[in-house]
Amino acid sequence: MSYTNTSYHIILRTHCSIPAIAEDHERELYSYILGFINNKGAHLYRIGGMPDHLHLFVSLPATLAMSKFVQELKISTSKWLKANPNFPLFDGWSKEYAGFSYNLRDKNMIVGYIAKQKEHHQHKTFAEEYRNFLTENGISIQEEYFLKD
Repeated sequence: MSYTNTSYHIILRTHCSIPAIAEDHERELYSYILGFINNKGAHLYRIGGMPDHLHLFVSLPATLAMSKFVQELKISTSKWLKANPNFPLFDGWSKEYAGFSYNLRDKNMIVGYIAKQKEHHQHKTFAEEYRNFLTENGISIQEEYFLKD
């Protein structure tokens, strides 16, 4: 028997940062994503975001790589969003995404951060937020590709 716990803060951005996730209907998307996560044997601690991006804090089973999880999540949600008339502006997800591993001891901090997305973005743009996450996690930014689709 192996014992693992892999928790990730994942950030997805809509294609070209189009504000395609209508606030009036975001709960529908969040419910769909929760079902997807449950079907993968994963656990969602928190989801939240803005019209142009999403944050998820999840624990994945040891048999599921984060890259595979994100790939399948993007494919599944893209099909669902494009078929849903409540999201007429959705054209797809950006090619890039961010994913950061955290210890479960950091859960309350990450969950709190995601819960306050709407407040947070009254003072900070997505580009600023994204840049901060990347640099805080030691990821060098190639400016010619930063937030380009």
